[in-house]
Amino acid sequence: MSEQTPSTPGPSAPDASPPVITEESLKQNRGFLQQLTTSVNWRAGILIPFLSVVTALLIGLVIIVLSGTPLSEALEAYGALLQGSVGSIKAISETLTAATPLILVGLSVAIAFRAGLFNIGGEGQMAIGGMFAVFVGFSFTGLPLIIHLPLAIVAGLIGGAIWGFVPGVLKAKTGAHEVIVTIMLNYIAILLVGYLLKSSLFQREGRSDPVSRTIEDSAAMPQLLDWINPSMRIHFGLIIALLAAVFIHWLLFRTTTGFEFRAVGANPAAARYAGMSVARVYVMVMVIAGALAGLAGGGQVLGVLERVTPGFTAGVGFDGIAVALLGRSNPAGVVAAAVLFGGLRAGGQQMQVSTDVGLDIISVIQALIIIFVAAPALISWIYRLKTPMAATQISKGWAS
Repeated sequence: MSEQTPSTPGPSAPDASPPVITEESLKQNRGFLQQLTTSVNWRAGILIPFLSVVTALLIGLVIIVLSGTPLSEALEAYGALLQGSVGSIKAISETLTAATPLILVGLSVAIAFRAGLFNIGGEGQMAIGGMFAVFVGFSFTGLPLIIHLPLAIVAGLIGGAIWGFVPGVLKAKTGAHEVIVTIMLNYIAILLVGYLLKSSLFQREGRSDPVSRTIEDSAAMPQLLDWINPSMRIHFGLIIALLAAVFIHWLLFRTTTGFEFRAVGANPAAARYAGMSVARVYVMVMVIAGALAGLAGGGQVLGVLERVTPGFTAGVGFDGIAVALLGRSNPAGVVAAAVLFGGLRAGGQQMQVSTDVGLDIISVIQALIIIFVAAPALISWIYRLKTPMAATQISKGWAS
């Protein structure tokens, strides 16, 4: 006869009364499911950014006029901006050259947004990726292009991934906020690059200023349009960036891993309850984000600069945040936003040369675009739009 163990008092019985379903809870559930099962709300994903760009351009025009420039000259400046961005094949080449790193860094920020993280460390990840790429680019000699170039590209990718792994693992293991960690890592990367460029390992022989050795020709990315005009700088990195966008779209919306990324970004508590490892997702996302930004830094070194100097990233790592916001964290939107910002960069130089309007107005317009994209309710109010709240949400990252 088996001995019966005394029963221990268990947890209190759950309340059998059905939960109260309110209209607000139904809206929240629909928004949660929408984020998991759809890639983008096309009405809010296109209309709001388009109206934000138009509004920013109009306000930029008003600012130019208020600064004392006649309206006719302000319109002429905008004409030069358009001419410099898409007015010729060379202008388009410059636009796409400027857009290439923006696509990669924008994807880096966007995939982090999707997982509820704010990767503000694109600048540092670009810098480290560029250093890895330039080291492989000048260290190996005598290799054919088909071997040397992929090695240098992978080196840049690995450098950025390492710099993204640090905030990812700190977030997963200690709960350290990724915004603070990535900002500090930006400073460390910038100072580390300056230090290494003065070391014998990187510094070009015969130079006292911080400049690295030049990469071998076998590590340089092929130019795509040099057969038309050798001065056209668009290079193979554009194809890599577009392939990266396709890969990120497939990863996010066609794989179980991407579903886990979006589930953790939408509601980490619910994702954990469903059996997903939130810590593993945080590490994976930051590694992928860092790799994309490192690829952008490597592309700049191997495709445009052929060497590294202090500040070679030129703030692209920070512009990637704006690109991801304007692209609403969707790979297709990121590509379109990067081309727009690339056009503003390329056309802004032409505007400065052709008129008295300075290049700073481009930065003002970019800032205005982001303000309006980040405040879709303002655009909806100005143009009397009726946009669902779930569709106006950019991410559940830092500010959520």
